[in-house]
Amino acid sequence: MRPKLSVVTLGVRDLGRARSFYEALGWSSIPAEPGSNISFFELDGAVLALYGWDDLAADAGLPTVPQVPGFRGITLAHNEPSEADVDRAYERFLTAGAAVVKHPAATDWGGYSGYVADPDGHLWELAYNPFDDWT
Repeated sequence: MRPKLSVVTLGVRDLGRARSFYEALGWSSIPAEPGSNISFFELDGAVLALYGWDDLAADAGLPTVPQVPGFRGITLAHNEPSEADVDRAYERFLTAGAAVVKHPAATDWGGYSGYVADPDGHLWELAYNPFDDWT
C-alpha cells in the first residue's frame, strides 16, 4: 500500500460558519451533493472536508463528546516558502476569523512558525521550514 492522505475531515459545530471561514481564505470549494451536510475544499494534493461534529462522531460509531478548548492532540500545517509568506498567511487567517494562538517567530529547529485556531478550535501551524520543499 502506498502511503497517502486523501481527505482530512474536521468536525464543526456550525457548517455555514466553518465554510465561510475557509472561503474567506480564498480556498476553492468542491461541490457536494445538493442538500448534503458536508463541505469540501480542494487542497494541493488532498481535500479538506467539513462535517458536523455530532455527525462525524456518529459516522465513526463513537459517542459525541463536548468540544473543549485546548490542545486536542493534532495540528494541521500550512507551509510557506519564506518567513514573509508565513506572516502574510497568518494575517489572512486572522482576517478570515481565526484566533491567535502563537504569533509567528523563529523556532528552535531553525524555521519560523506561528499558530492560529479556526472558528471550531482546530489548530493550524503556519510555517516556513528552510530544510524542506513542502511548499
